[in-house]
Amino acid sequence: MSPTRELAQQIDQQMEGFSYFMPVSSVAVYGGSDGTLFDQQKKGLTLGADVVIATPGRLLAHINLGYVDLSHVSYFILDEADRMLDMGFSDDIMQIAKLLPKKRQTIMFSATMPAKIQQLAKTILDNPVEVKIAASKPADKILQAAYVCYESQKLGIMRHLFVEQVPERVIIFASSKIKVKEVAKALKDMNLNVGEMHSDLEQSQREFIMHEFKSGRINILVATNIVARGIDIDDIRSVINFDVPRDGEDYVHRIGRTARANNDGVAITLVSEREQAAFKTIETFSEKRYL
Repeated sequence: MSPTRELAQQIDQQMEGFSYFMPVSSVAVYGGSDGTLFDQQKKGLTLGADVVIATPGRLLAHINLGYVDLSHVSYFILDEADRMLDMGFSDDIMQIAKLLPKKRQTIMFSATMPAKIQQLAKTILDNPVEVKIAASKPADKILQAAYVCYESQKLGIMRHLFVEQVPERVIIFASSKIKVKEVAKALKDMNLNVGEMHSDLEQSQREFIMHEFKSGRINILVATNIVARGIDIDDIRSVINFDVPRDGEDYVHRIGRTARANNDGVAITLVSEREQAAFKTIETFSEKRYL
């Protein structure tokens, strides 16, 4: 189970690679696309597959139509379980879990362990083992910087950054789709090659923009957190946080898009007067001072 279609697509791509020389079949089930894809998903689920990679809402839609058989499921895996609950999928997960065999292995992956995750674990796990991995830290090759400014100054700073240096493979994260559109428009007005990713776009539009970005026809991608964990591109040169991420884990996931495959990278965060306290918690998490 995946919280977003982007992550489901990425897992599906990796699954295709893992299973290329193995007699293992898989089907990806996610929403946001046209009827043709829905019919393809229906066919895959009806024929049966060894691995189903799905978002909760779309899988439930297929289940409710009566042709999905979950009676032979051996493993139920929730990836980014904390994010799934944040997105309101708790009821969907519980509905799906009730349809699974009692004898199965359930695995939950979560960046954080808030009370709601612990409660979910008690509900769907049976005598679980908890494995804690040390909190992720930014790669050493990322040059990190922060600019303290007023909220009204952020767009001006963005323009200045791209006047000073020609942009090369940049992701800009903003906290809302309204801000994504605002930032993208400001950069397009500078005649820069900019793409935007947010929930207002159809799946086909998202896939087209991501393809254009991966191929280099778009230099700058402005996005909400929708791609913070789901994008898999090795040559991102810079990440800019137009808004301060909600916590240290989100910060690490965002800036972790750069400095991959032994490359160097730059991460810049714009910190408004109202965001300084939130950024202090990120500094504490990272055990570094940027201000």
